[in-house]
Amino acid sequence: MEFEFKELKLESGEVIAPVKLVYETFGRLNEAKDNAILIFHALSGDSHVSDEGGWWSKLVGPGKAFDTDCFCVICANTLGGCSGSTGPKDLNFPIITIKDMVAAQVPLLDHLGIKQLVAVAGGSMGGMMALQFSVDYPGRSQNIIAIATAAKSSAQNIAFNEVGRRAIINDPEEGLAIARMIGHITYLSEVSLTNKFGRKIQEGALASQKFGDSLFEVESYLKYKGVGFTKRFDANSYLYITKAIDLFDITNDLSRGEGRFLVVHFTSDWLFPEYQALDIVDRLKDSGKNVSYRVIESTAGHDAFLLEEEKLGVAIKSFLAGAKS
Repeated sequence: MEFEFKELKLESGEVIAPVKLVYETFGRLNEAKDNAILIFHALSGDSHVSDEGGWWSKLVGPGKAFDTDCFCVICANTLGGCSGSTGPKDLNFPIITIKDMVAAQVPLLDHLGIKQLVAVAGGSMGGMMALQFSVDYPGRSQNIIAIATAAKSSAQNIAFNEVGRRAIINDPEEGLAIARMIGHITYLSEVSLTNKFGRKIQEGALASQKFGDSLFEVESYLKYKGVGFTKRFDANSYLYITKAIDLFDITNDLSRGEGRFLVVHFTSDWLFPEYQALDIVDRLKDSGKNVSYRVIESTAGHDAFLLEEEKLGVAIKSFLAGAKS
């Protein structure tokens, strides 16, 4: 589905006009329009959060953690992305922030007649957006679920993103593949890479090895991921969205958020280490917020928020059991 509104004034003072959002819904919005959950996707995600091919299909659906028998789940393609919503390939696009990306989705809620959400939720960049929503629209969501995320991007996060952007600026297609390879390494863990590939050499590769060829299986895997990414993602969107992530810093504003909070960390996530999750928790607790914190054991790295759906589902379902449906 598509929704278009007149204009959006950005944090920078620039104006984007008009703004189009492509979104999907799962489950039925009730007559009172008080059973909606808004899910924010991560950097390379999209609105297809459930059903066949959905990136959280084991979490969103009938009887699942985000139970579509009870809730209407909404997910929109983010501003600045390349899956139908307004982005850098549509016009002379200005720099945007996480705050802007969240603000772009509020007119959609107004259009649907939703005054208050049961929850906002997201992992990675989506978790940043959930936290930003709680700060900018306090009380508009009863519950905030922030998974595998941080209250600000670290110097290390910014450094990885900048290397990827430099590669893209030098060569948009090849650079995007390299950026994805770099990013994908940060999404995994040393344990997961070792268990999956170790130092395995591709059969027959050693005899004909040239620089640029893939000798180790892990090299071939990263190349496959990089090339595949160029077929579904836009290089300019990668530039804009990673810059928005880099600019994100909500540490001094968390006290403005209202509602119940669930913060989830995965033990092998080194992109957003536990100290960053605890920073969110501590700041919320210091301002008197109702906060639940869950640590989930996993060797999957940052991507555990996509891969550990069963464990994550238990935490979310338990948390939402206290929500008004």
